[in-house]
Amino acid sequence: MTDSWATYGVDLHVELRGPGLRTGLINALREAVRTGRLPAGSRLPSSRSLAADLGVARNTVADAYAELVAEGWLTARQGSGTRVARRAVAAPRRAAPAAVTRHSARREPAYSLMPGSPDLASFPRAEWLKAARRALTAAPHEAFGYGDPRGRVELRTAVAEYLARARGVRATPDRVVICSGFVHGLMLVAKVLRRRRVREVAVESYGLHVHRDLLTEAGLRTPALGFDGLGPRTGELAELPGAGAVLLTPAHQFPTGVALHPDRRAAAVDWARGTGGLILEDDYDGEFRYDRQPVGALQGLDPERVVYLGTASKSLAPGLRLAWMVLPETLVEEVAAAKGMVDWASGALDQLTLAEFITSGAYDRHVRSMRLRYRRRRDQLVAALTERAPDVRVTGIAAGLHAVLELPAGTERSVVQAAAWHGLALAGVGGFRHPSAERDRDALVVGYATPPDSGWAGALDALCRALP
Repeated sequence: MTDSWATYGVDLHVELRGPGLRTGLINALREAVRTGRLPAGSRLPSSRSLAADLGVARNTVADAYAELVAEGWLTARQGSGTRVARRAVAAPRRAAPAAVTRHSARREPAYSLMPGSPDLASFPRAEWLKAARRALTAAPHEAFGYGDPRGRVELRTAVAEYLARARGVRATPDRVVICSGFVHGLMLVAKVLRRRRVREVAVESYGLHVHRDLLTEAGLRTPALGFDGLGPRTGELAELPGAGAVLLTPAHQFPTGVALHPDRRAAAVDWARGTGGLILEDDYDGEFRYDRQPVGALQGLDPERVVYLGTASKSLAPGLRLAWMVLPETLVEEVAAAKGMVDWASGALDQLTLAEFITSGAYDRHVRSMRLRYRRRRDQLVAALTERAPDVRVTGIAAGLHAVLELPAGTERSVVQAAAWHGLALAGVGGFRHPSAERDRDALVVGYATPPDSGWAGALDALCRALP
């Protein structure tokens, strides 16, 4: 006789309460429903399955179910099984944070032009599902083990070939390490730098505070490089004797949108060669260019002095948690060891799916499609501003997923507040300024990729109404 109950039904954790098995089960089920642990509509195991799990007679469970059905706690229908009844059981209410008032709750933004996110509604679900099916079908059995902390070789190979072709990166699979996002990669590199007794990582005077905070938490100081229309002044690296590395966004500086001038790219590489320092290259949206030839990766100038970091967060979606590093040969083992200590490896199935997505050509098709979509968005933004706010100068629009709107001095904060009153979330450039950098401009950083199509017109209108 086979134990058919072992594979039938669903699991349910209950602790019998009260005298007797029947009464104890009834009390436990009532409590689970009353507290919301079993929400309305939840399907319960069959009486035979639950009886086997609890080691009690089937009639005991059947009688308990019947009693709770009669009381209105459960429902039982032919073909639907036994479920928690849809009744007015009050769910525990969460207290609102002290800082959230009724007035501020009414001001929840209806639209967002915050930078840093692609259009999530355009994620290629159908193509991704096809790639996932092919990848799962072809996956070797060992893919479901712990694996190599550098990541699946299939993805490392696909990434190396893609980056060489599309971004000018000099990469081989053995130098690629897969991570769960740019921040994860930066965290691993920071850990290795600290172990190598590096004390400072120079940063751009405009950038994400989360990156600076991560470096600071790793025990690294973050002096800022000066900045102008040609990008960060990399020549100043020579004046920072304590710096062992520099973090740059050379293809499309975030948030100003400037491409690092060739002379300054060369100056950064010369500094790294002369001092033994490292360049940490954040190529966060290098695929998206519109009015110029693509700016290749800085890594191509010297793969032994540049750590290249890329991500699928902008090209596909941040929720995938997939990114990659191309490392100098001398760093691969140390970074892989640091990653192994943290989580050993990223999810194998997602890695295999992305590898299949890239090698099948679906990734290129998606990027090219989104490039056209974002360019139309950018053009619509510029046209709307030309018509309704002609005094606002738009910069940083040759590439990427955001534009910079230059404002009159002293108006940035008031414009952001005005946008909030119009139901629009906006970011001012001041929020990205290094604490030691001088306030040299007032501007908005407008993420035109973020809104779905249904909210794009409303976001544009709210933006134009908020501008001076």
